[in-house]
Parts: sequence; structure tokens; C-alpha cells
Amino acid sequence: MNETPRGPRYQQISRQLKAAIEQGELVPGKRLPASRVYAQELGVSRATVEAAYGELVAQGWLERRGQAGTFVSAGVVPGPVATESVWYGGEQPEPQPFQMGLPALDLFPRAQWARVMGRRLRTQTRFDLALGDVCGEAGLRTAIVEYLRFSRSIECLPEQVFITTGFAASMMLILQTLGKVGDKIWLEDPGFPLIRPLIARQGMTLCPIPVDDEGLCVEAGLQRAPDARFALLTPAHQSPLGVALSLPRRHQLLDWAAHREAWIIEDDYDSEFRYQGKPLPPVKSLDAPQRVIYAGTFSKSLFPALRTAWLVVPLPQVAAFREQASLAACGVPLLWQMTLADFIREGHFWRHLKKMRQHYAQRRQWLEQTLVEQGFSVVPQQGGIQLVMTVEGDDRELARRGRAARLAVQALSDWRIDSRGKSGLLMSFTNISSLAMAQQQVRMLAAIIK
Repeated sequence: MNETPRGPRYQQISRQLKAAIEQGELVPGKRLPASRVYAQELGVSRATVEAAYGELVAQGWLERRGQAGTFVSAGVVPGPVATESVWYGGEQPEPQPFQMGLPALDLFPRAQWARVMGRRLRTQTRFDLALGDVCGEAGLRTAIVEYLRFSRSIECLPEQVFITTGFAASMMLILQTLGKVGDKIWLEDPGFPLIRPLIARQGMTLCPIPVDDEGLCVEAGLQRAPDARFALLTPAHQSPLGVALSLPRRHQLLDWAAHREAWIIEDDYDSEFRYQGKPLPPVKSLDAPQRVIYAGTFSKSLFPALRTAWLVVPLPQVAAFREQASLAACGVPLLWQMTLADFIREGHFWRHLKKMRQHYAQRRQWLEQTLVEQGFSVVPQQGGIQLVMTVEGDDRELARRGRAARLAVQALSDWRIDSRGKSGLLMSFTNISSLAMAQQQVRMLAAIIK
């Protein structure tokens, strides 16, 4: 997309639309022009307009209503007070009640991390001051390979692992290496909204595929877009509904990818945290046709400020990914990579995950118990770091009221593209450190809703 000193064109368009909403020129409920029509008026590509619309949908300024079109969100208040948006991890200086995307910051072993990093600092050589491998530090990649072998039954080599600065950076590397303008990509509906503008910015066509009790409905994908080039999904704990992709659908997905020469992007964002039963194996562990790209991050298991994620790519694609990665040095500081490698190798990571599972099971129970006592209904889930509470009425309006009261709940409807279903509020329990805290926060939420 075209870029100017004022930034990418789609961001200029989104700022103009946001200003028009704030000034009351676009009122709540107002329908925006179709992206194709608006693109012709502005003299830009349709993908540019879709990226602008997608960014404002993710921020809560606009909402999609399926085939009816794109509208100004009903909960938007014109004028200078309309500065609120959906909260995601890392956007606030301190964790807000129910804020999603954040691990339990109080449980991270900071003293142990400091000791490991301090030792690395003391033993650094002059060679450690260089940029290092563009694909990531060899020791960290080896540590990730060993971790995946024992925890996920995934067999891979260190050269298949690429270190990035986060899931968005991983997606950019995948799409720039394997994708092209016009490619179609299956997306879970509902699913994580903030990744959609990034995909649209690459000129790709988003194909929303509904999710049911068995995860992404592969049959619907085969009917709607059998010629898609990519499928992005969260099979361990579907985000946000928490269901696992069934084993038959995993095989069905792999068969489709093999026959269509498509790519499956498996987002393993919080599969470490399962509290009931045994998890199904990752799709990557079943990947005989070598069509799965496995993406993970340490933001949910350690802390977001680490800004470290990783990809495991099929062996035949290593050269292509390395060529693309060589266009820019790995953005994660070498000291952090070496510290993380030591942290994993010395067993600190395993012990931390074990402690987190125990505490998360307790914290989820506190929140779920308190919500039920207040008369709310919680959708059953077997793992993950968030839950869904069903509500009656407009969940976007309820979420707006919650944010106004400094409660970082999110509307399930904001995670939908075309799908329809029950209204709900999404919330995290990771930073609820006591039953009393859960009760206090839920009372505040109940006062807003009831």
C-alpha cells in the first residue's frame, strides 16, 4: 500500500473517519459506503479501504453487520470524550480488571530471571555484541526444539525455528514469504480481531469460517472458499470460545491443505494452560504432508514485554523463510534471547508453567464461582486464560459501560465477522489474586449490567 510521510494510506483514511465520528459528522448507526464504492471515490485499492475499516472495527469505532454492511458503532459517543477503545494486553500502564492478553504478572519469577540475565551479562564476550543470526540465536532455537519435542510431540530441527518480535511479526513473515495479493485466507469467526487489518494490508481476502462445538467448521470452509491459500486457526483453545478442534476435523483440514497445496497457520497462543483432561495433539504433530506452520509466543507464558515469539516452518520452506528474514535483523535483543534460552534449559520455564497452571485453575474457579453467585452464566471451557459470560441484549453497549467504569471486558460481538450467536462478555482471570478480589470486581460488573 502507498505510504507517505503521514503514514500508510489506510491509516490516513481511518484517522479521517475517526475524526468524522468524533465531530458528529458520522453518527452512531450510520452506514458507511461499501469498500468497493469508497475505494473508487478515493482512488485507492479496495484492500486499503478494507484495512482502514478493519482497524476501526478492532478499535470499536465501527461494527460489521454481515451483508448489511459496515456501520458506526452504536456505543460511540461523539465529541472529545469518545477516546475509549477495546483494551488489549499492554495498552494500559497497569492491568485493568478482567484485562485480556496478560499473564499473571505477580507470578513471574523476576528474581530468578534477573539472576539468569545477570550471569549472561557477566559472561558476555565481544562477539555477543553483534546482531547475531537473522533467524534468531541458535541456543534459543535449540531450546524451543527440545521444549516442543517433550511438551507437544513435535519433531523439528533448529533451522526450522524462526524468532520474531510477536505474533503480528510472525504473521508478516509468513504472508510475505508465501502469500501474494489476492490470496484467500480462512479465519475463525469469531476470532481475534486485531490480526485482520494486518492481513488485509497484505491485499489478501478474508474468508470468515464459523466455529461450533468442534472448532472451525472445515466443511463450511470447503464450501465457501475451497481455493483458499491459508487457514489461520487456534485449534488447542479456540480464541475466544475455548473449544478444541476435533481430531476428525484436524485430519480433514490436513487433507484439504495437502490436496490444495494450502498452508495451515496453527496459532498456539495459550495451549500450555489446560485444566481438565488431556489436550489433543497439535495439528503440527500430525503434519505428514508438511503444510502446517506452527506459531507460538512467550507473551502469555512469561510476560508481554519480552516481545519474543517463534515459528516452526516446514523443512522444504526453510530457505524461502530465511531469505525473507534476512531482509531485516531479528528484532529481539540477543541478550534477551540468550537469557530465555538459559531459562528454558535450566528448567525454570517448566517450573513456572506448572505453577501457573495451578494458580490459573484456582483463579478461574474464583471468577466463575463469583459470576454464578451473581446469577450469570459462564460458557464451559477446558483451558485457556479467559472465559466467556453469556449476557442478554447488546453486549457492545455493556462492554462500553464496563470500559467507562475501568473494567476491561470485551464484547463477543466485536470478535465476530459474519457469524451470529449469543451475546457475551469476554474477560480474563489471570490477574485475580484472591476470592475477595474476584467478588469485588464482579460486584462492580453486576452493578453496571443489572
